[in-house]
Amino acid sequence: MASPIMTASSTSRSTEPDERREWMRIDDRVLMEYRLVTEGGMSVPVDVGHATPESIAVAVNKPTSDLLARSSEIVADSAVLPWIRKVDYLLEVILNALAISQPSNVTLAQLTDVNLSGGGIGFVSLQEFAADAQLAIKLILPPFTMIRAHVKVIRAVPVDDGQGFTIATEFIDLTPDDQEHLIRHILHVQAQRLRASRGQPN
Repeated sequence: MASPIMTASSTSRSTEPDERREWMRIDDRVLMEYRLVTEGGMSVPVDVGHATPESIAVAVNKPTSDLLARSSEIVADSAVLPWIRKVDYLLEVILNALAISQPSNVTLAQLTDVNLSGGGIGFVSLQEFAADAQLAIKLILPPFTMIRAHVKVIRAVPVDDGQGFTIATEFIDLTPDDQEHLIRHILHVQAQRLRASRGQPN
């Protein structure tokens, strides 16, 4: 990642701060779904296995857990929280029933280890993708921010244990608003981790 930072620093002073923000990055765990975009522009699902009760529970409950972690007592003491929990429960029941009756029709965002920046995303996939292949990505940033974009694969490198490939990508149509959401999330996580390393409360 040295080259993008060097490129940013070699440009004019007026654009330097924005470009540096774009290349700040973190390792994180977010809900993500991705599909391969064909030459005809269709997006086809990537086989990541059928939805299980565990993956459904994670996909449904993580946004609420993130909301509670970010808003502490404000939401925890609110009369709205039991209703949010009820909605989560009903959604989980419905998705589990669908996963049993029509397993091929239930595709969910999976909790995925990612490397995030305002310029691209890295993750491990069981499937190898060719350089320049395009993927349609959906990310759910805490607590309920949906990011939709297309990315171009830069490289796919086999992981050390042979179980999949490390995929490096760059965004090709990320809107300025979604890029700002991403950068704010990255800054928030960095600040949280800095406070935690200093033993300070969030």
